[in-house]
Amino acid sequence: MKPAADLTEAEALDELTRLADEIAAHDIRYHQQDDPTISDADYDALKRRNGEIEARFPHLIRENSPTLRVGAARSEQFAPVEHGVPMLSLDNAFSDEDTAEFDARVRRFLKLSEDPVAYTAEPKIDGLSCSIRYERGQLVRAATRGDGRVGEDVTANVRTLGEIPKALKGAGWPEVIEVRGEVYLGHEEFAALNEAAAAAGQKTYANPRNAAAGSLRQIDPKITAARPLRFFAYAWGELSGPFAETQWQALAKLKAWGFQITPQSRRVEGVGGLLDAYREMEALRPHLGYDIDGVVYKVDRLDWQGRLGFVSRAPRWGIARKFPAQQARTVLEAIDIQVGRTGALTPVARLQPVTVGGVVVTNATLHNADEIARLDARVGDTVIIQRAGDVIPQIVSVVLDERRKGAEPFDFPHICPCPLHTEVVRETTHSGAETVVRRCSGEFACPFQKLAHLRHFVSRRAFDIEGLGEKQLVAFSERGWLNAPADIFRLHEKRAELLETERYGETSVRNLLDNIEARRAIALDRFIYGLGIRHIGETTAVVMARGYGTVEAFLAAMDKVAARDADAIEELDAMDQIGGAVIEAAAGFFAEDHNRAMVADLKGELTVQDAEQPKADTAVAGKTVVFTGALERLTRDEAKAQAERLGAKVSGSVSKKTDIVVAGPGAGSKLKTAAELGIQVLTEDEWLALVGA
Repeated sequence: MKPAADLTEAEALDELTRLADEIAAHDIRYHQQDDPTISDADYDALKRRNGEIEARFPHLIRENSPTLRVGAARSEQFAPVEHGVPMLSLDNAFSDEDTAEFDARVRRFLKLSEDPVAYTAEPKIDGLSCSIRYERGQLVRAATRGDGRVGEDVTANVRTLGEIPKALKGAGWPEVIEVRGEVYLGHEEFAALNEAAAAAGQKTYANPRNAAAGSLRQIDPKITAARPLRFFAYAWGELSGPFAETQWQALAKLKAWGFQITPQSRRVEGVGGLLDAYREMEALRPHLGYDIDGVVYKVDRLDWQGRLGFVSRAPRWGIARKFPAQQARTVLEAIDIQVGRTGALTPVARLQPVTVGGVVVTNATLHNADEIARLDARVGDTVIIQRAGDVIPQIVSVVLDERRKGAEPFDFPHICPCPLHTEVVRETTHSGAETVVRRCSGEFACPFQKLAHLRHFVSRRAFDIEGLGEKQLVAFSERGWLNAPADIFRLHEKRAELLETERYGETSVRNLLDNIEARRAIALDRFIYGLGIRHIGETTAVVMARGYGTVEAFLAAMDKVAARDADAIEELDAMDQIGGAVIEAAAGFFAEDHNRAMVADLKGELTVQDAEQPKADTAVAGKTVVFTGALERLTRDEAKAQAERLGAKVSGSVSKKTDIVVAGPGAGSKLKTAAELGIQVLTEDEWLALVGA
């Protein structure tokens, strides 16, 4: 992976786009579905990578940047609760050096002398964050974190937890206080819960955190009441008035009011105290009976916390020092290849069973072919595995001294194991750089990918066919009714069978078929996007639709791109925001016979509407314009939008088909190319005069 410092701006933008989407998907699986698919360590690595790139290119920070978001949007199963004070997350530290830098930042910000700063060091409980509101000492509402600003109302469920007081004990509490803490499940209780679920043929949980989250977020409070959930209090949100001068005093008050607080919490001073507390809690970790994944450091004085304040989604006065993953030794018995719904080939290590962190592990992820090569992992090797973040096991190293003679390097498949036996291709980024992902090129025809493609095809921003959700797509595919998108528009032939299907009545069948018929006429950009070609998202689909105008022109151009016609590739490359990744994806897609057949079959069922025609009565209508350099009166996006409104085509590169180059200060190679090709070059002021702005 290229260091953030070495990325070009285009590469940085491409990677930030990918990271934002990938992290958002993991947030939903973790916070809403309680079913994460990567380890905490891998997730943290994605967040760190995103942060490094944003620090290098701050002007590229996106509105949906993970650094501006906490958690994930609430589930629609629960009523929304807006937090009076946002429930923000903590930044992470992973080393002694990070811890020392945290202390140094605090001291610099507060302009402190040599006297050590006092902190609290509290175990970081691995559970589900919850905020509980008390008014005049009585519990009135409880909510999950959600996205940090709006959470889920779980009041009825929280009332069933024995460790959460329904009325505060003692005296001295504010009239209004939101007590915040972590709902968690102990190891013994977790094992018993999973054992009972397995015996009843029900879903089991991967770890105690998921079990606690799933138990608290039950629609029926009776189910929550039957689960042995526990709660540690450690913070507060909205207050009607102050109740302590330090974090340490506040913890004592919470305990006096009836809450459990972590008994390992302690008050320390300076970097040495922080590091000592970390070592002690790391040693205690295996003996606690519940999961912790680090230590939380907080500046003790609350007035200093107020001065330090927050940056984006995290406080300056606190940080979470994460523990390293737990590890064990075992033997790699086999490497299997699994094909995911997006066609990605993922190697899975089959291991001799070994216990790691109280869980028996038999499989571990090897991530991708590059990771196997980096580890030099071979069947029969003794390997070190870890449950990174105590979630998904992974191999971290090979014990080379114990390798058996004759062990052969693993040969990653070049042909997909799906029934099509299609070529495995290496994915590229928007900038054309190769990634670590290898995919089956079968696309729609690959049975592993078919359902994911159909789901994308009917999605809101593609064909937007209401009534064809996951359950319907699965059921109809299993019946053999849906093998490709065109089959959706032939479902009317199955009307009688649909009426015989359980849960389908006359009205629901009529509504479904009417919704399908309404999409037989479709805009060209939706048609292109609906094909599900990798790297061709909504924006790119709009650009291509405007560039080609008609479905016939689009398909003819794609056939030429697939045949590596130089003029067709140059024409596509000249379109705004389109580069090597899109070109390679389009060429690969249309080079496959089954994909071309699928598209032709689909087109036969549809009326694909021409793209909106540009204005023809402006000075730049029909012209191809390139903006380069730093514009001073318009942003780049404003300039592009202005040109498109006036009927021009905006391109990202200069070619012989370019009509106008608008150059601001700092224009580089594009300006030189324009001069070599004799293309008209305008300043920003000249452009604005030309378009009458």
